[in-house]
Formats: sequence, structure tokens, C-alpha cells
Amino acid sequence: MIRTTCAYCGVGCGIAATVTGARTVEIKGDPEHPANHGKLCSKGTHLGETTSLEGRLLHPVINGKRASWDKALDLVAKRFRDTIAEHGPNSVAFYVSGQLLTEDYYVANKLMKGFIGSANIDTNSRLCMSSAVAGHMRAFGEDVVPASYDDLDAADLIVLVGSNTAWCHPVAYQRILAARAARGTRIVVIDPRRTETCEDADLHLAIRPGSDVALFNGLLAHCRDAGIVDSAYLSRNVDVPDGFWEQVGEGGDLWSVARSCDVPPADLRRFYELFAGHPRTVTLFSQGINQSLRGTDQVNAITNLHLATGRIGKPGAAPFSITGQPNAMGGREVGGLATTLAAHMDFAPDNVARVARFWGATNVAAKPGLKAVDLFRSIGEGRIKALWVMATNPAVSMPDAGAVRQALGKCPFVVVSDCVADTDTSRLAHVKLPAAGWGEKDGTVTNSERVISRQRRLFGLPGEARSDWWIIKEVGRRMKWVGEFAYSRPADIYREHARLSTYQNNGARLFDIGGHAAISNADYDEMAPWRWGGAAFADGHFPTATGRARLVPVTQMPLPAPLANWPLTVNTGRYRDQWHTMTRTGLSPKLGSHRREPMVEIHPADAATLGIAEGDLARVSTPQGGSIFRAALNDGQRRGEVFVPIHWTDRQSSGGRTGLLPRSLADPHSGQPGFKSTPAMLERIAVEWRGFLIARDEPSAIDALWATRVRVAQGWLVELAGDGDVTRLIRALLPKGERIESIDTARGQARHAVIDDGRLVAALYFSRTGSLPSRDWLIAQLSDGATPMPVELLAGRSATPTPDRGPIVCVCFDVGMKTILAAITEQKLASVEAVGCALAAGTNCGSCRPAIQRLIGQSKEAVNG
Repeated sequence: MIRTTCAYCGVGCGIAATVTGARTVEIKGDPEHPANHGKLCSKGTHLGETTSLEGRLLHPVINGKRASWDKALDLVAKRFRDTIAEHGPNSVAFYVSGQLLTEDYYVANKLMKGFIGSANIDTNSRLCMSSAVAGHMRAFGEDVVPASYDDLDAADLIVLVGSNTAWCHPVAYQRILAARAARGTRIVVIDPRRTETCEDADLHLAIRPGSDVALFNGLLAHCRDAGIVDSAYLSRNVDVPDGFWEQVGEGGDLWSVARSCDVPPADLRRFYELFAGHPRTVTLFSQGINQSLRGTDQVNAITNLHLATGRIGKPGAAPFSITGQPNAMGGREVGGLATTLAAHMDFAPDNVARVARFWGATNVAAKPGLKAVDLFRSIGEGRIKALWVMATNPAVSMPDAGAVRQALGKCPFVVVSDCVADTDTSRLAHVKLPAAGWGEKDGTVTNSERVISRQRRLFGLPGEARSDWWIIKEVGRRMKWVGEFAYSRPADIYREHARLSTYQNNGARLFDIGGHAAISNADYDEMAPWRWGGAAFADGHFPTATGRARLVPVTQMPLPAPLANWPLTVNTGRYRDQWHTMTRTGLSPKLGSHRREPMVEIHPADAATLGIAEGDLARVSTPQGGSIFRAALNDGQRRGEVFVPIHWTDRQSSGGRTGLLPRSLADPHSGQPGFKSTPAMLERIAVEWRGFLIARDEPSAIDALWATRVRVAQGWLVELAGDGDVTRLIRALLPKGERIESIDTARGQARHAVIDDGRLVAALYFSRTGSLPSRDWLIAQLSDGATPMPVELLAGRSATPTPDRGPIVCVCFDVGMKTILAAITEQKLASVEAVGCALAAGTNCGSCRPAIQRLIGQSKEAVNG
């Protein structure tokens, strides 16, 4: 058994992995890891389905042709060196990722800032938590998350702000529910959408997007008026600017705040009372706060509240920024953002000189570099002439992704190092370098509560793949910095990182892991998870020049009215069982069963106005671009707002391209894009036919208005829709073999199946007027032991049909919505635990428990009329 760390979110769960074959592994939660104590969510549970070599990049590629490592590395070094010589160090850039290990991040940052001499290295973490970084630095003087998961256990009130925790951080959410069961913890959810996270909440405030500053300023004004402000704590530990309280009080009365936030005054008053009555409060926030054009101010509205009431540095009391990626925190520690230098140091002259001495460098970057949005804009303007993208997919994930693609297409030299052979970004690369994937990496990661854990290698490096740190240091050596990049193992880099964190620190920065500066290779290999910084700010001291924290004046800016041509607001986010651009989760049939298509969620009243029904296709358009989604009616949406998922790419779908929609506008302090509130319009897309393909082999590119593919057991499912004659598609999609067909011209239906040696190879179904068969039984016929009869294949169901289980709710045990609803009704099940006893649903990872709770509620409503 090998102890390692999960590949997904910032919870940083420990995994106990048992390798069972050349590329197979049994995954369990590590009961000894402090982040999860043995629990895993659905994504972590099914990591074993993603470790094959399917779709892997296994050798270097130059201009589409296989190349040797020496040739590829020499070319990268030469093109960067020549570009710098002709245009200066700021003509090149790195764009890196929270998927990198800390050791990878450290070497990349050192090469760019220390030796190339530019700070043009930014990370996709800019897109998810840089507003939290900026807010922490303004309030505390350093980017320190002053909370731990233990605080969730100790809190009496947990406020979840802009966080669908039940889906995006399920293990942390299960911990919150366990605290509620054990000690009656109250839960408030602040989110424009009614998500699964709201199912267990005592109160849900569906505020107007972007009104968070008004909400928290109003709460702070209430705390002042109610005598809840901790004046003694402020006097000892916090600097309060002149006029701060007068500014907070402006428009801070209950009725004005309720009007600004568009919530009932009674609900707002209840929130105020809950906060006032529970001093042990954790405010946990995520992308709904950070991914805003006022994200930094929203963060500081939260930190102001906790500082002013003394709810920080104590058990169960803290503002808690929970990160999205497995090592976004490690990247922040090494300086992976363009706005920080290294080891939590900024670009103050004494810091630049200190880092130069430590690295023995004479050309250290002396000022911040380009943040992500500005970086890609500069590429499009021709100022950045060489770019290296590491372990991320900006052609999909950046805002206004169409413009990003155009910029990459114009860039004279693009390098992509990735473990995946074909991504939307790598299609635009001149050089592709094969990197290690999860299960092959060896190094450290830091999670949301500042716990450093080891990620350990399970498999040997496949093909010619190499670790990211090795690739970067080899380029550095070829750029003539041989001694400066003479690492032979990850432990070498970790020790240097630790030494830099403590070098001339003298307590100025809380980030100091100097105790590991001389860690042995053996101790590094055996390192147990540990948390740097201890109980941050428990002593009331903050890493500022005065040793005091700061209240930061923030005001609610006027929110724009809907635009005539763009009357809706589009919000973006994650699905429960998918991750980023699905290069890993897309390999898992289990994870693909939860949401098989990208959907636009819309309030039923808005849908009725637009003539959109459940299951229709609908185009979401913004001034930047547009894409088609499947419509899903959801009364948890606010009127005038729609929600779309971030995961789909050109590799998986002709639609669902959410990255095309947002504006490339960013928070003025953090540079984080505002993904949560883009003006948009929505229109129904009429199609002449609908259909789907089930096949053992993945089909090539499909020329159809709507074609969205997903991995299923033993093959692929492709949902289809479009106009015109389908004959061309039938020829293109069906493989050779014995074909059986049923064509009903009058009803506008066609059904085709291909059999080879008694096994189903593919089945293709079209309908112009009627319904289509359920997919699940047909998918099961791809299994090796299945022997369906021809009449069954044409009917699309078994001769002895089983009940339709409906959409999958529990992926661990393949339990569908209709199965759960039937059990609730027939067996009179009244709790999630009772459903678990009856069906096993919700008893493994727990990710589906909020959905089960919602179904129980819906069943009760139906019974009560």
C-alpha cells in the first residue's frame, strides 16, 4: 500500500493506493490523513478508472512529428534564448497550473523570475483564488489562510458563501454535516442559486450576484450597533482607518441591504441574528466570492467582519478560503503567481535582493509580471513571442477563450508540456513535451488548510514521459544555467524551497518551513502530512510592519441593470463528478454517468417566456461568443440568471463551450476574471431530428449541430441532434459488420445496429417526431457477455424489461433517481440514512447525499399536495 494524495480539489484528501497491475490500482481513503480521515468523494473514489494510458502523450513532438528529448529540449531552450536576446526577457512567458507539484512550481518560478529575469509566470490559479490572495495580503500582510478543517468541527455556525461545497468539496461538506449531527452546528448558505449545498442549510440567502459587499458591510454595521464588535481585540491587534465605521454605516440599515441584495428583510434579519448568537463562526468562501470583478473587496468584507468581531485565531472561528485545485496553495508558497516573487515575498527591493543572494542570480525580476488575462492579451498583441504552457488548458478555461485561441494561433512559439496528447491548447503548440500524470508524480502538495502532503509515485513513467521539474531544469541547463539547476531528485528541490522560506526571514513571514531545510532523502520519502504556520494568528500577531491586521474599507458598487440586447446573466461553475476540462475524469464511465451532457439551467418562468422546454437545445450568447447547451429547467435559479458548466471542450462536444462566454474583465486588485456575471441572451434552437450513438470504439469527429460524447462501460455514448438528411451520418458513424436496421418513414424513426461475431459493436438511433429508447440497457449490451437479440436491439429494450432507474444519482452503486423515488414512496423512507440502508446509495463517498435529501423533500411535497 502506498500513501499518496488525491489529484483533484484543494481539500487535499489522503489516498491509500494498492497497485494491482501494470496500470491498475485499488483506491481507498487514507484513514490517517488529517484532511479526510479515510473519506473520499466520487472523483477520488474512481481515480482507478483514470490511470490507463488512453490518450496519453508518450514522446516529444515537434510540429506534429515525433522527436527525441534532446532535440525538443534544445529547440525550446534555443527559441526562448533567441527571443530574449532579440526582444528582452519580458517577451517570453510561462503559464502554469495548480496541477503541478510544489517542486515543479519552484523550478519553473526560479527559472523565469530568477534567471530569465521576468515575472511573466502566471498560473491557472489566477482564475480561482487570486482574489483571496490579494484580500489576505491587504488584511493580514501575508497570504495566510487562518483556518483549518478542525475549525469546521468546532464551529457553532458555518456560513458558506459562493460555494457549492456539497459538489465542489464534498469531503469537507460531509465533515460539516458530521459536525451538525454531533453538536447542532447551524449552516447558512449564501448563493444566488439553490444548489445541493442548500439542502441541509438552516437558511439560504439567494442574493443578487455581486451584492456580497453590501451584505457583509450590513452585517458588520449590525454587529457594531448590537455591541458585538470586539473593541478590545481591535485595540490590541487591528488597525482601523479613519472614517471606516462611517463608511460601513452608509446604506447599512436592514432595509437598504435587503433591497441591494434582493432578499426578504426577514431572512436577512435571521442571518444577522444567527451570526450574533454564535461567536464560533467559520465563513467558508470559494469561487462565488473570488471569481468576481470585485472579488478582492468581497474577500475583505469577510475578513473585516471576522477581525472586527474577534472571530479569528480561535477554534471554530475564522474566514476560510477553500481552494479549487490540489496544489494551488503550493504554487502560492513558491511564488507561482506573477504578482509574488517567492516564498511569500513580494517585489520590494530588499526582497528582490534577498532572493538574488539566495539563488546566486544577477537578473532577478524586480517587478510583477503579467497576470493571466493580460498575459494572453499581450500574446494576441504580439508582445509575448514565446509561451510555455504547463499542465493546463487555457484555450478552454480562460475567459473569452475564442480570443485566447486566436492569440495562441498567432504566437511565434508555443510549448505545451502535458500528460495528455490532444487538448484544445496542445493543438496550437509547436512543441509538445510528455509530462508525468497523477500516479507517476513524486513530490509535495499543500491543501486549503496549509497541510503539506506527499504525492507518491504508483507507476513507472510511461513511454518517454518525464516529471515536470526534470523538463524545466533541463531547459534551464540548456540555457546555460547548469549549476543553478543541478537537481537530481524532488527532495533536492524541496530542501532548497525550505531553505529559501527561512532565509533571513526572522519571523517576518509566517510561511517558514525551515525545519525541513536539511531533511534527508529517506525522511522526505516517509514524510507524513504536516501543517505549516500552526494556529495562525492565535497570538494576535500579524505579519505586517506594525504586527497588526488591517480593516480594509470596501464599498458596494452599483450593480448594472440588465442590458436590452443581453437581458440575462450567465453564471459558470463545476459539476459534481467532473473536473476542469475532463482530460482525467472524462476517462471514467462512472463519473460520466452523473451528467452526460452540458446543460444550461434556467428558471421555468424564464424558459416559458423564451419558449424553451426541458431537454430542448438552447444557445447561450454573449458579446464574446456563443455555444449550445441542453436546457434544464431549475426553479433553484434566480429569474434572469442561467448557469452553465465549465468542463466541455471541442474534444468532447460541438457545444457546451462555456469559456467562449465570459468577458476578459478582471478584478483591479487581483486580476481574477469575473466568471460569475456575464450579460447574455438565450434562444431555443429548433432541430429536425434527435439521436444517439452507442459504440465500442470512440468515433472520430462528427459533423452535426449537436454531438456530445461521454465514456461509458466498454465504449462511448454520443448524443446527437441536427437538421437535414442523416444518411451521411449513418455512413460516417457505423463501423463495418453485420447490420440490422429498422426504418419507419411515417414516424420519422431509424434504428441501426452493427453486430460482429455475435457482439454488439455499435447502435445508432434517430427520431424526427417520437421518443428515443433509454440508453442504459443498450450501453449494457456492449459488455462482453451480452447477447442481445436483434429484435431487442431494434426496440432498444430487453424482451423482459426492467424498471427505468432514471438519471444516475449515486455513481458508486449505480442508483438512479426513479429507483430512489420509488423506494422513498413504497418503503416510506424519511432520511438519507434510511435510503442508504435500502439501496446503499449515499453510503460510500457521500457525494450524492444532498441529492438524496432533495428527493426526499420532493417526495414529501408531492404527498402533501
